Amino acid sequence: MLAPLQTGAARFSSYLLSRARKVLGSHLFSPCGVPEFCSISTRKLAAHGFGASMAAMVSFPPQRYHYFLVLDFEATCDKPQIHPQEIIEFPILKLNGRTMEIESTFHMYVQPVVHPQLTPFCTELTGIIQGMVDGQPSLQQVLERVDEWMAKEGLLDPNVKSIFVTCGDWDLKVMLPGQCQYLGLPVADYFKQWINLKKAYSFAMGCWPKNGLLDMNKGLSLQHIGRPHSGIDDCKNIANIMKTLAYRGFIFKQTSKPF
Repeated sequence: MLAPLQTGAARFSSYLLSRARKVLGSHLFSPCGVPEFCSISTRKLAAHGFGASMAAMVSFPPQRYHYFLVLDFEATCDKPQIHPQEIIEFPILKLNGRTMEIESTFHMYVQPVVHPQLTPFCTELTGIIQGMVDGQPSLQQVLERVDEWMAKEGLLDPNVKSIFVTCGDWDLKVMLPGQCQYLGLPVADYFKQWINLKKAYSFAMGCWPKNGLLDMNKGLSLQHIGRPHSGIDDCKNIANIMKTLAYRGFIFKQTSKPF
């Protein structure tokens, strides 16, 4: 019964696209250069009974990945800087590459072991207080849970294309491999390729975001979400910026070089 079911699904998809063409007219597959067009298209489709997934098919150009894994570490820090730095917040947002919506969240705090006491500077910068890291899993344990989460979410399936997204190269080029090397831990292959959102933004907008997320939000007329230097809030801002750039027709590509 598999082949007839697939044929039926294909016919149904063709039927939906045909209906969408009638709703939106000749502009259905026009480049989504401005968010206003996409918003109008989505509202038109919704008014004619189309769900969010169909609206997303029209609003976003096809991306190269099924999922984007938005990541932003927070780490121990001080002035002058302490060494080694240790990851204390480990958030990941699973972003659907077709709808650019958040489908799942991984979020854990991590117990630092070399410098177990957070400095006042670190708490002021990140908002993370001592009680949020005391008694939390070690980095090794958190990495094991990340792998379990990746498997549960189907991200380890070789047929599923996913890639990490960070605001800069520091998280996956410096921080994680550096701490893993210090602790004698392996770095999973999926952490070895990523998209630097700063580079993606500069390709899309033609200017470098010197002040990171703040500049990107300002350049796209977006409201900043939460507090700066909160790992989970930074991830939400990254996801929002990515969605806005996707509305404008930008296709995200890997920016990191092979290890």
